Amino acid sequence: MPSTKTLPLVKDSERLESRLKEIPAVPGVYLMRDESDRILYIGKSKKLRNRVRSYFRESQNLSPRIAMMVQQVREIEFIATDTEAEALALEANLVKQHQPYFNVLLKDDKKYPYLCITWSEEYPRIFITRKRRAGSAKDRYYGPYVDTGALRSTLHLIKRIFPLRQRPQPLFKDRPCLNYDIGRCVGVCQGLTSPEEYHKIIQKVAMIFQGRTQELLDILEPQMEEAAEDLNFETAARIRDQIKGLQSLSAGQKVSLPDDTVSRDAIALAADTQHACVQLFQIRAGQLVGRLGFMAEIPAQPPVAKEGQELSQLSLSSPPGQGGERGGVEAGAILQRVLEEHYQNVESVEIPSEISVQYELPEAEILADWLSNRKGRKVTILTPQRQTKAELIEMVERNAEYELARMQRLSDRNSQAMEDLAEILDLPEVPRRIEGYDISHIQGSDAVASRVVFIDGLPANQHYRHYKIKNPEIKSGHSDDFASLAEVIGRRFRGLKEEERGKREDGFSDLEEQKELSNLSSDSPTISDKPDLIMIDGGKGQLSAVVAVLREMNLLEELRVVSLAKQREEIFLPGESLPLQTNSEQPGVQLLRRVRDEAHRFAVSFHRDRRSERMKRSRLDEIPGLGHHRQKQLLAHFRSIDYLRLATPEQLAEVSGIGPRLAQQIYDYFHP
Repeated sequence: MPSTKTLPLVKDSERLESRLKEIPAVPGVYLMRDESDRILYIGKSKKLRNRVRSYFRESQNLSPRIAMMVQQVREIEFIATDTEAEALALEANLVKQHQPYFNVLLKDDKKYPYLCITWSEEYPRIFITRKRRAGSAKDRYYGPYVDTGALRSTLHLIKRIFPLRQRPQPLFKDRPCLNYDIGRCVGVCQGLTSPEEYHKIIQKVAMIFQGRTQELLDILEPQMEEAAEDLNFETAARIRDQIKGLQSLSAGQKVSLPDDTVSRDAIALAADTQHACVQLFQIRAGQLVGRLGFMAEIPAQPPVAKEGQELSQLSLSSPPGQGGERGGVEAGAILQRVLEEHYQNVESVEIPSEISVQYELPEAEILADWLSNRKGRKVTILTPQRQTKAELIEMVERNAEYELARMQRLSDRNSQAMEDLAEILDLPEVPRRIEGYDISHIQGSDAVASRVVFIDGLPANQHYRHYKIKNPEIKSGHSDDFASLAEVIGRRFRGLKEEERGKREDGFSDLEEQKELSNLSSDSPTISDKPDLIMIDGGKGQLSAVVAVLREMNLLEELRVVSLAKQREEIFLPGESLPLQTNSEQPGVQLLRRVRDEAHRFAVSFHRDRRSERMKRSRLDEIPGLGHHRQKQLLAHFRSIDYLRLATPEQLAEVSGIGPRLAQQIYDYFHP
């Protein structure tokens, strides 16, 4: 049945041409919207009309991601500005406000960690995370940091220098823990310090990750002297220890520039035909205080090798000043976009006075003006050609090349493993998406299942899933791994046939488009996330149970499934009584083992959580009148059964939903 919705602009040439003529050739920002009026993409340009028109030219080689976006554009809006700098600032604000899906240039693949300070909380937490979450706008993220070990060591030392909140949840209900007694915490859990005073401590910590350690030292030294003059020797000693700790953070730095009064960032990249590894060194007071790493996609386009040159020799390595053009993408443009996205997410005090870049930026003046306005002081962007600053850029580029080479080695290893696995299983193509399933329980109790996903040989944690086994026959004392696997596989793939039948004429299903745009995940697979291979943890019995379910769903011909037994690392195929003749050290078998071990780990961890939760509530189940909801309220209030057991009837009655009579019954149960 044909859709009555508005056609995409790319399929309605008359409306497209009319809309393009309305867009002026002036600086500004353009917004592309879909049929639901959601913003798909926000961009800027010196000449709006030319830039927007380039998306719809047949001769334009777009990346697959942007090509998919263009197919969904129903409307184009624009905001004209007086200058290019205003357009850049406006784009930054709009992207931060709306966070369009297709505006992501840098890959957030959890490769590098961030440090987060939760300013949105009354008593902010500090922790390391692998993903920049879309939480409160008040929370601050620093990074991504290339050296994870150094980041953890720094955070560990900071928690020794400053009295910070050490636990996400209080250890005791009515008193602080040992960290308070030894001066590692200020009693946040019991409110022994005010939020205002604690914020002052966190602000000092933030200065360290902003590269302002020397500025913090300049603040602390007068405070130490003032405390000593006032005979407040305990405070003076504490500040002295903080100063020593901060000085040890920067000890041993080998990067030094003659002009140590200028704060500067140095950025360079190394790239192959698909990815660019970008490194950004933060130099403050002549010392290296941070090394950040980014991954950028190179739009897919067939490379053209000159005579006598291999494709593997092509890279973004043109001499500085020539733009580093490769595959239709300039290295300078990539560096500029990385800098724009990086400085959009930092505070103005973190912007350096000088930025050294490997290649000339296409809009360096615009970026410099925008950064200068944000910082309130002049920011200079330069491409050093010689002497010390050029040597600094060469060092940054060398580090980027090392990171790219490491990534390539990992990619080559995974490619070899997938090719070997395809040969072992006689697959028509390499299995780019592999799903692994496992069951975990103790004699049938707390039975759960796990699904892990490997894409291109690497774990894709965002696609992991837990399953609670719903079969009533599986309970304590009665386990059935075959039935459990059959249930999980049925729940996972029941919607595949319906999704295929509902596929639209333009090649995308409604479910797939919605998932792609909103980045939501569904338990029912779409065409785009259908696995190339399903791996079951077990032997012939487990495999037969899964095969029976897929055959009943008429999916056995579409989905390839195998099992991997633990003891001898044997691979079983449907319909085969004997395992395949393989070597356990083959790359393909090792890949299956990694999937199997990850599925096992993920299932066991969930099972332990479920069992622990059940054991917490098992004693409360014996109290008459205490339902599941009130049990949750009690445990949320007292944190553990031990603290609940020590509570008085009056303390129990303070919990919402627990009256005096029920509180007395709970107390009498623990004190017969």
